[in-house]
Amino acid sequence: MYKIIGADGKPYGSVTAEQIRRWIAEHRVHAQTLVQVEGESEWKPLESIPEFAPELKAAAPAAPAPHSKTSGLAVSSLVLGVLGVFTCGITALVGLILGIIAMVKVSNSRGALRGGGIALAGVIVSGIFLFMIPILAAMLLPALAVAKQKAQTINCVNNEKQMAIAVRLYSDAHTNQLPHAATWCDAIKTDVGSEKVFKCAAVNSSGRCDYAFNARLDGLDEGKIAPNTVMIFESDGGWNANGGPELMLVKPRHARKFVVAFADGSVQQLQESQLGTLRWDP
Repeated sequence: MYKIIGADGKPYGSVTAEQIRRWIAEHRVHAQTLVQVEGESEWKPLESIPEFAPELKAAAPAAPAPHSKTSGLAVSSLVLGVLGVFTCGITALVGLILGIIAMVKVSNSRGALRGGGIALAGVIVSGIFLFMIPILAAMLLPALAVAKQKAQTINCVNNEKQMAIAVRLYSDAHTNQLPHAATWCDAIKTDVGSEKVFKCAAVNSSGRCDYAFNARLDGLDEGKIAPNTVMIFESDGGWNANGGPELMLVKPRHARKFVVAFADGSVQQLQESQLGTLRWDP
C-alpha cells in the first residue's frame, strides 16, 4: 500500500499499487510524484520505486525529434536566381546548379534538412532567367549596335573638328598659308595632340590616317578661301592622302552619312544625295 502527494500538495491514501499504475497510465501521477511506502516514514519520487518503472517508461512522452534545418544551398539557389536580373543571368546559372543539388540533398536527408520548396523555387527562377538570356540578347544587341554606331560617328566628327582647328593653327603660324596637301598630316600632327585623331573609330585597319585633305587648298591663303569649301573628308587614302571627290568613300561609314569638315572649321554629316552639292574649288 502507498500514500501519494497529489497535485494539490495534499497526501492521499492508502492506495494500492494497481491504482497507482492506472493513475500513471492516465497521466494523473508521474515520475516525480512523491509517494510513501506503507510502514516507512520517507517520502520519495515514484521513479525511485522499481516496480513502477515499466509503467513510467511506457507513459513517458516520446523524445522530441531533433529540429531539422533549412538547406543553405536552397537559400543560395533562390538568392542567386533572383540576382540573375542584375547580372544578365550569370548568377542564375550557379543558382540552377545549387538548386538541383539542394533538392537532392533535402530528399535524401530523411527530414534532417528542410527547404525543398525553396530549392525548387531557386531552380525555377534561375531557369527562367537563363531562358530569357537569348531573348534579352536579341532585344539588346540591335540597340547596342546603334549606340556604338552613334558613338563612332561622334568620334569621327570630333576628329575632323580637331584637324580643322589644327589646320587653322598652322595657318596662323605661317602667315595665313594652309599646309601643303602632300604633307598635311605631318604639318598638323603636333597641333592635334595625338595621332589617334587621324583614325576613325569605325575603321579597323593598320593605316595611320582615315581622312584626306582637299588638294585644291594646297598652300592657299586662308582668307581667300570660301568658308563652305571642303577641307577634310573621310577617305581610305592613308597618311597625307589628298585629292578631290575621287578620294571620297564609296560607302559611308556612319549610318548612310559622310562626315566632312569645311574651310570655316565646321563639320557636317551629309547624306549621299548631298555630296553632289559640295564645293571643292576655293
